[in-house]
Amino acid sequence: MRLGNGYGRFAAVVNSLLLLLFCLMPVCLMPAQAQTAGQTPGQNDKPAKSISLAVLGDSLAAGFGIKPEQSFPARLEAALKADGRTVTVLNDGVSGDTSAGGLDRVDWILGDKPDIVMVELGANDALRGIDPASTERNLSAIIEKLKAAGVTVWLAGMMAPRNFGPDYVTAFDGIYRRLADKYQVPLYPFLLEGVAQDPALNQADGLHPNPQGVAVIVRNILPFVTKNLDLYAASLHRPARP
Repeated sequence: MRLGNGYGRFAAVVNSLLLLLFCLMPVCLMPAQAQTAGQTPGQNDKPAKSISLAVLGDSLAAGFGIKPEQSFPARLEAALKADGRTVTVLNDGVSGDTSAGGLDRVDWILGDKPDIVMVELGANDALRGIDPASTERNLSAIIEKLKAAGVTVWLAGMMAPRNFGPDYVTAFDGIYRRLADKYQVPLYPFLLEGVAQDPALNQADGLHPNPQGVAVIVRNILPFVTKNLDLYAASLHRPARP
């Protein structure tokens, strides 16, 4: 009995010590928890979601006559990644496509769920002498469909061949500014700025940029793209550099 009582007293002492230890454990853990809570914001955040930018266009986007990795969308994505931006650029260009063809493809490209669509269409309309009013209606319908789907729209402008006469040139060239103002979308005035009619930057047909010409297009348009990526990110309350 005395032995039993002895063990009983010993157990009571051990239990008391264990109880004290458990009571002190939260206090001991507090500095580590406080340190975790005091970490620099963003250290444990997941990487920002990649932004998807689709280029709905014609042969200028598709990369007619050059390798796929030399196309405008591919080179633009490479330039954005080099700038530290997480952006995927989708090549939705079809050689020979007109504004009407682009309109027919809108539902198809929406299947990829792009965040932003750069509309690069109209060059083939002008080359075929299509009524500028028809081109404007098609581009307007494209913008409306994209906006209705919740997609951000950018517009890349084009210019008519100058041998079509001043009336046609004025009517066609004004399409893009009118649409940009009407729908409040960013406009890059002329995709081929600095490249058009330069033999050193175009293929033998004089219409399609060679790899050097694509490099000039990307260099020229990059400030427009990065500025509007920042505006897009700000509109979603994301960091300025997605």
